[in-house]
Amino acid sequence: MNPTDDPTGDPGDSTRADARPRRRALPAWALAAGVAAVLWLGGLVWFAEGIPGTVEDPDSTTDAVVVLTGGAGRLRAGVDLLARSQAKKLFVSGVYRGVDVQQILRLLRRRQGELDCCMVLGHAADDTRGNAAETARWMREEKFTSLRLVTSNYHMRRSLLEFRRAMPGLRIVPHPTFQPGFMANGWWNWPGTLQLVVTEYSKYLVVLMRPW
Repeated sequence: MNPTDDPTGDPGDSTRADARPRRRALPAWALAAGVAAVLWLGGLVWFAEGIPGTVEDPDSTTDAVVVLTGGAGRLRAGVDLLARSQAKKLFVSGVYRGVDVQQILRLLRRRQGELDCCMVLGHAADDTRGNAAETARWMREEKFTSLRLVTSNYHMRRSLLEFRRAMPGLRIVPHPTFQPGFMANGWWNWPGTLQLVVTEYSKYLVVLMRPW
């Protein structure tokens, strides 16, 4: 007998071992996609949980109040702030051409002559980046150094990013408004709110990565 032979061994062991399925390593692209998905979902939760639920600084004064059109309650909030003398002027960015101050005051049931002297409308912007650029030009013309930014709470993070890039060094006080139907608590359970949060988060990422 050959001394290397194992009389107790089963000659089928090696065959069965070779027949066992071998685990294959994940392709690099699949691993990268998985990591990206986890990071994206984690960022989405961070973004959604950071949507403001209150106005943290409702009382301080600024040179201007700036309202971004497009959401329920934004204009009314801005006009109320001006009426309370929390700013010298109100600038409304992104207004449709042909709309004037008197129409806005009538819509909000304010008397003409009460506030129209201190309201300025901007008609050049059609997106948030345009709002920031339009406001920056107006702030330079007025020589203002501080503003209170009025927009919807879910839109605030992206707006602040655009405005701080357009106006570095200026004091910007966020003043979120709260849209009826936006369900901040349990946002993932409400299809309309979830869709809005995902859309805003995606737009925020685009703005965040624009410099690169």
